[in-house]
Amino acid sequence: MKKLSVSCTVNGELLDFEVAPNRSLLDALRTEMGLTGTKKGCDVGECGSCTILLNGQPINACLVLAAEAHGTEITTIEGLQSPDGTLHPLQECFMQCGAAQCGFCTPGILVAAKALLDINPTPMEEDIRFAIAGNICRCTGYTKIVDAIAAAAPAMQEGAAS
Repeated sequence: MKKLSVSCTVNGELLDFEVAPNRSLLDALRTEMGLTGTKKGCDVGECGSCTILLNGQPINACLVLAAEAHGTEITTIEGLQSPDGTLHPLQECFMQCGAAQCGFCTPGILVAAKALLDINPTPMEEDIRFAIAGNICRCTGYTKIVDAIAAAAPAMQEGAAS
């Protein structure tokens, strides 16, 4: 099968790679790019474990062909942390609030939460719950997750003001 050339910006870095036409973006991220933070759960777009930002919008990477990412900007969980290793306010708040249990859903939820807070810096609880509705966590009742996202909102605003 002939491979397709793809060029896109992933976590701020321009990447060029080749993929089979039927390769999912999720598999390309994990295999061709070595970005294993994005998890492969259901592989049919139901669990949200593979949530990434594609041009700033949260999407399920398992439902997008890698070739469709040509010319786009992608942010994965690895892209939340600063290049110097400083954790994103969402990551800090997840730790402080004990929002992660097994951690499998956490990358997708963090990325979905970032998308929300980028467009709504002061969300209500209902906004947060709606934004992460496509992310299934099998370990918690979501209370600590929602609390962590709410706690991150002012921290992100402070960071934006600096």
